[in-house]
Amino acid sequence: MSDQGRKEKNEPFGEIMKSMNQFFHEKPVKGFLQTMDDFFKNPSPFHSSFHIDVHETAGEHIITAELPGVKREQIQLDVLDNYITITINSNELFTEEDENQKFVKRRQSMHRSSRTIPLPQPINERKVKATYQNGLLQIRIPKQVGKKIIIDEIK
Repeated sequence: MSDQGRKEKNEPFGEIMKSMNQFFHEKPVKGFLQTMDDFFKNPSPFHSSFHIDVHETAGEHIITAELPGVKREQIQLDVLDNYITITINSNELFTEEDENQKFVKRRQSMHRSSRTIPLPQPINERKVKATYQNGLLQIRIPKQVGKKIIIDEIK
């Protein structure tokens, strides 16, 4: 028996596998699978959890967030009590056209990512300063100065 004859007998599902392979390489299925591959290779310009650094000086808390590729308009800061929330909103529209300028594929991608940072005291939102330059967001929050209370001695 030839090697070819043995190969066909050892692979009883050879024809089914060949049919499946052809199915996945035809236009509609191949396009869908390519779209899925593209999504998982590059799901969004930023991760759902971005890096932040919080440190304090004698007079303020400084929060630094690394947001490469994010535009200033996409950043939202919210203050509630002693929490500050950094939210990144991304809304992108992708359009692919064929050579006849007919729309072939159009999809919209919306992504929201946020981090909430607790501080040890309430935040006065009117005194918070934020700057954004070269993908680096810096938030400066002055510390509240409390009033010391003198304890009276009872005689």
